Amino acid sequence: MTRYMDFLPRTDQSPTKGQVLLSEPFLNDPYFRRTVVFLCEHNEEGSFGFVLNNYIDVELEKIMDNMPAFDGRISIGGPVRNSNLYYLHTLGNAIEESVEIIPGVYMGGNFEHLKELLLAGKVSKNDVRFFVGYSGWSPAQLEEEIKLKSWFVTSVSKEIVMNSDNDDLWKSIMQTMGSKGKIVANLPEDPSLN
Repeated sequence: MTRYMDFLPRTDQSPTKGQVLLSEPFLNDPYFRRTVVFLCEHNEEGSFGFVLNNYIDVELEKIMDNMPAFDGRISIGGPVRNSNLYYLHTLGNAIEESVEIIPGVYMGGNFEHLKELLLAGKVSKNDVRFFVGYSGWSPAQLEEEIKLKSWFVTSVSKEIVMNSDNDDLWKSIMQTMGSKGKIVANLPEDPSLN
């Protein structure tokens, strides 16, 4: 019988809308290496969300015509429909047709109304996050990846979801996942360097 050391944190949680997925530490995928994905939907039709900690160095007005200046960072939400712009916000009913994901964090809504609020200077970088593309899974695909320990599931606060200034987001959330999470958070990205 082969024995091995299980140093990965337990993740007994099933994925649900509003939770985050943390990629396993050595996932060799350019879109998902040490990423945190905020799940905006998870049901029998599949799952989708936005990568919170993968940024592009470009201004919002360069991504889309007729956009007002915006002070916040733009994220690469994932590899699906990466020619589209999506957003999360804390403005609630101030933006019609938005959908609440967790208390205080909403997705989408009337885009023209958001542009008006941006133009009027009524929106700060802590009120809205923009994403180019999204991350998606077909039915049962995400559950299978979680069984294979490609992802760990946990919950985070509204403040963590909306903060685009934390360049160590994956590590800081992983450290909250018990003693094994603290070990994993400190593993080198390239295990051959250890």
